[in-house]
Parts: sequence; C-alpha cells; structure tokens
Amino acid sequence: MKIVVLSRQPNLYSTKRLVEAGKKLGHEMQVIDHLKCNIELEKKKPKIYYQGGYLENIDAVIPRIGASVTFYGTAVVRQFEMMKIFTAVESQALVRSRDKLRSLQLLARAGVGLPKTVFTNFSKNVEHVVDSVGGAPVILKLLEGTQGLGVILAESQNAAGSVMEAFNGIEARIIVQEFIKEAGGADIRVFIVDGVVVGAMKRQGKEGEFRSNLHRGGTASIIELTEEEENTALIAARAMGLGVAGVDLLQSEKGPLVLEVNSSPGLEGIEKATGKDIAKKIIRYVERNA
Repeated sequence: MKIVVLSRQPNLYSTKRLVEAGKKLGHEMQVIDHLKCNIELEKKKPKIYYQGGYLENIDAVIPRIGASVTFYGTAVVRQFEMMKIFTAVESQALVRSRDKLRSLQLLARAGVGLPKTVFTNFSKNVEHVVDSVGGAPVILKLLEGTQGLGVILAESQNAAGSVMEAFNGIEARIIVQEFIKEAGGADIRVFIVDGVVVGAMKRQGKEGEFRSNLHRGGTASIIELTEEEENTALIAARAMGLGVAGVDLLQSEKGPLVLEVNSSPGLEGIEKATGKDIAKKIIRYVERNA
C-alpha cells in the first residue's frame, strides 16, 4: 500500500517511527506537509495539489496534525476523506478532540469520570466558580493550550481571581477545574489503537511541578492498568470517535478521571516506557481498514 503520513516535521520521532514501521511491513511511505497542500474543489472531483503535482493512488493517511494548525490540517484530512481514502484519525474526531470544552461535554455524556469543571463567559463571580469545583486550589486551563502550556495552578481564591481577570482582559477563554491533590503530580497516558489498549505509562511531574507532561520535564514508567482504568480509557476514546488516541487519566479517590483525549499522541514516551512497537500497531490498524 501507499501510506501518507501528514506531518510538518519528517524528523520528529513519531513521524520517523511510523515511516520505519510501514517500510518494514512492505508499504510505500511518504511524508507530506499538510500546510503545503492545496485543496481543490469541484463537483465530485476533490483533489489535492502538492509540490508540483496532484496526490494520486494513495491508500491511506495517518494524520499527525499539530494543535496550532488544526483548522487547515483538518481541512486537508477532510479532503482525503472526500477522495475516499482511509484516514487513521477522522477529521471530525480530530476537531472534537481539539475543542477542550466540547470534549469534556462528550465525555460527561458518555459517563466517564471527570474532574469537576466550570466554563464561564468571562465571569466576574470568582467565588462561585471556585466553590463550584470544590474550592481552592484550582486548575485554570486555556481552551487552546497544549503540552501543559496555558495550565495554571491557583493556590487560593484570590490567585484564581487574578488569573481569571488577566485572561478575561485579553479575551482568552478558560476552564476552571478541580485540583486532584491525591494524584501527586502524576497522570496515566493510555495509548489506544482500534479499540484496544496497546500500551500505558505513568507520567510523574518533576519535583514541585503539578503538570506531568514529558515536555515539561516529567518522567515516564510502565504501569499495569486496573480494569476500571482500562474501561474508562476505552469509553473515552470511543466517545471521541478516535481510532488512535492517547487518553490521559488521573488516579483519584473517586476512581479514574479523564483529563484529556489526544488525537495525535506522541510515540516516543510510550514506546520507550513500555518497550512496545506502537508504530507497528498503528500500521496494522491501517492495513485492516484501508
């Protein structure tokens, strides 16, 4: 098969591993920068023009769309779908996953555990917002944040008010969430491919850091999931409609709580922590569906 990896950076670990795994399984692999694709629309003749020619005879696409280019990246994925080409992550699922508020609403409807969350339209009633999520300390998150950026821990109601006022001043939309103290600055990343858990790791934030993201200096180790944690992650991925997903969980006294469902989860941390060939499992998923 001819498989395209949509990625702006061919030298990224995840992109290189997907190309390597595909070639090992006998496929023709091509990395395409989605920002350099021209989308051409005509009645029943959707086409994509890329670097001097039209993309043809492609069997499947694996999107690796960065959060900062979600709009255009999703449009390119949608165009491939219009061309009747299988995409490992569907365009609509990608859009859902990037909208933090919509994601949380879908997850709540699916019945999975979540930290208490409040979203307001630039509310000045800080006291009510903080009380609604169980009181200070609270977590404040930019709706467009990624990799731990735009996430702030407010230790007191006054601190929360100052942060909310600052964000309101620049018209940045935020959500306010319950702080899960017992998680101890750690979370669990569950990697799911085609409705099956293929790997899981526990990420621990560095000392004094409440964010566990590896990009923020956290460490990762393999973990064996409980049945409840595995089921929660699978329900979350299914609720988002994602065939490939990284589900982030917090361990709490109330059971596993879903923090986020990532549609372009990185492979480096999970492969190194678990020793598993996750890239190969993604290629096998594509083979079964393309």
